[in-house]
Amino acid sequence: MSSLTHFDARGQAHMVDVADKPSTHRVAIATGRIEMQAATLTLVESGSAKKGDVLGVARIAGIQAAKRTGELVPLCHPLALTRVAVEFATQPADPDSGQPPQVLCIATVETVGPTGVEMEALCAVQVALLTVYDMCKAVDRGMTITGVRLLEKHGGKSGSFVAD
Repeated sequence: MSSLTHFDARGQAHMVDVADKPSTHRVAIATGRIEMQAATLTLVESGSAKKGDVLGVARIAGIQAAKRTGELVPLCHPLALTRVAVEFATQPADPDSGQPPQVLCIATVETVGPTGVEMEALCAVQVALLTVYDMCKAVDRGMTITGVRLLEKHGGKSGSFVAD
């Protein structure tokens, strides 16, 4: 495993210099889910939550988060994103596996540049799911955001990564 790139030779945190890296097409896909009560999932699916279209608002929040990742994560580069897509799928409880009702989120982020978009995809998922929580907390404060992770990353010197 290579060394951590966000520390200089003296061990001080710094932003990685990407000036000499070639611009390539970069793609990252991240996922996560929010578990909730069945009645909460019904509200989300019906669009009848008190605050409105939960998934529509969460989609916009995820897109905004991807665009602002460089402002939120201290050592991230601000990037010119070429695409951000935030998608949702709802899943009812599965009594056989014990899986609670949930909303799944997948964010795909792309750019052409000298550094990747993994942080932007992860940030999009987190903020989209936080928005679902915010919009539904009046009826279900026990929701749990879980399973946030990078699924795939393509482009750049290190090539592709696909999670198991």
